[in-house]
Amino acid sequence: MTALLPEVPSAPGRHAAEVAFPDREHYAAQVAAYRDAGFELCADLCAVDYLTHPGRHLPDGVEPERFEVVVNLLSLSQKRRVRVRVQVPESDPVVDSVVGIYPGADAMEREAYDLMGIVFRGHPDLTRILMPEDWEGHPLRKDYGVGRVPVQFKEAPGPR
Repeated sequence: MTALLPEVPSAPGRHAAEVAFPDREHYAAQVAAYRDAGFELCADLCAVDYLTHPGRHLPDGVEPERFEVVVNLLSLSQKRRVRVRVQVPESDPVVDSVVGIYPGADAMEREAYDLMGIVFRGHPDLTRILMPEDWEGHPLRKDYGVGRVPVQFKEAPGPR
């Protein structure tokens, strides 16, 4: 497991944030450790597709993968925020679910599954949440076809 990074600025002009890069095997344990350390809220969980940006900057020892699951945890009592970033390979897009740790992550994991195709092992109801059940593919993947829906207009209105 990659050690926690001390306060690393997230962007110039922004407040410093802690960022952790656990491997997939230790991801859920790392999130649980943060909860036990007083991080009360899972403020956000999302997935990112780096298909067109494979050479992004990552700390030493972290191998870039196509997908990344990003979890933002918040401690109101300590006035701290932490971002957990786990690399997920395209060949096996599976990570453990954190719903047992933060129940509010339920819909966020379902959205990442539905739109990006990341499977959250152990999720209690990993079904589509935004797309129809019979939809094929995951529309936020960068290699997903754009498609086209023809738009039909009524006859143009006359002069006013």
